[in-house]
Amino acid sequence: MSEEKLPKMYMNIRKRYPKLSEAVEILGKAARAAGPLNKKTSHLVQLSAAAAMRSEGSVHSHVRRALEAGAKKEEIYHTLILLTSTIGFPAVSAAISWADDVMKK
Repeated sequence: MSEEKLPKMYMNIRKRYPKLSEAVEILGKAARAAGPLNKKTSHLVQLSAAAAMRSEGSVHSHVRRALEAGAKKEEIYHTLILLTSTIGFPAVSAAISWADDVMKK
């Protein structure tokens, strides 16, 4: 993702704490390389976790990343709908609204 599309707060933290940001980026790459899941599936899994945590910014981020990795909108919505019996309808509804923020642009 190009830097102009990244959230301002994320960019601010990257500038203030470059070594920490680099370490987090390396950790993410190592985690993705540690197993057989492809990039798209990895971001759908992370999207699920973001929805469960009710983290709007993280849902936005992983929706963008999943789309960039080839996920279809239907796959993103299905990922979120699958969580209904686990995290509850209100949390899923919020996550879908956050996904819409990204996908309706």
